Amino acid sequence: MTDSNTVQSRLSALGITLPPLPAKGGNYVPFKIVGNMLYLSGVVSLDANGFITGTAGVDSDVEKGYAAARACALTQLAVIQSALGSLDRVAEVVSVNGYVNAAPNFPDAPAIINGASDLFVEVLGEAGRHVRAAIGLGALPRNALVEVQMTVRIKEA
Repeated sequence: MTDSNTVQSRLSALGITLPPLPAKGGNYVPFKIVGNMLYLSGVVSLDANGFITGTAGVDSDVEKGYAAARACALTQLAVIQSALGSLDRVAEVVSVNGYVNAAPNFPDAPAIINGASDLFVEVLGEAGRHVRAAIGLGALPRNALVEVQMTVRIKEA
């Protein structure tokens, strides 16, 4: 892979800077490597101002949720970079589980989680395509609007 084809160069070309790693919120690790698989704990929606909070279908809409899911994806990329030393070691995003703090009967959790899915494809190309679940829940930690948990396959050395 040439320098112009690295994930970091793609991030730069897109004007994307990865956020700082999130503070740990409990008795768990942010990631675990088993063989050539990287399992990532869930991260909630954060931006430079703190937690992105709300309830989809009450005080938040799909647009705000999409941005919150994208913020989760950026945080996960920062965690992956920390775990692997380089995003270029990502062979593929295998699965994404997206959780949306939503009102009962809110039908658009998948449209919100597209914010994460779209970012992974934008940054990683075909390696960013994944299987996924998009689930609406009655509450998330810290009243976060979105949480994203995922699994990544690591490139063979």
